[in-house]
Amino acid sequence: QVQLVESGGGLVQAGGSLRLSCAASGRTRGSYTMGWFRQAPGKERECVAVISWSGGATYYADSVKGRFTISRHGAQNTANLQMNSLKPDDTAVYYCAATAAIDLPLPDRAGEYNYWGQGTQVTVSS
Repeated sequence: QVQLVESGGGLVQAGGSLRLSCAASGRTRGSYTMGWFRQAPGKERECVAVISWSGGATYYADSVKGRFTISRHGAQNTANLQMNSLKPDDTAVYYCAATAAIDLPLPDRAGEYNYWGQGTQVTVSS
């Protein structure tokens, strides 16, 4: 089993920045594609960003392109999400996810991920 723990959420004003981090523990031997998802009240969980096992490929939802950056340290099973120019619409619980599927294209559906963190709240005030 792989356990994921997120950190870095909080309250920020519109236009501000936050950095989320995700650390994997447990059975982490091997390579994992890692992603960040978010879920706002009354809405479905949506993919925000994904990064390949090597860090060489990334995917971003159209709503966050140019504002969010996903990164990882080489093939280490950690993932960060730098969020800039935050908007009230970015308010949600953010989840880190991992999958052992490492082929391209990068998976962007929640059902394709095996492991999930507990989530961290991000609130952007107007």
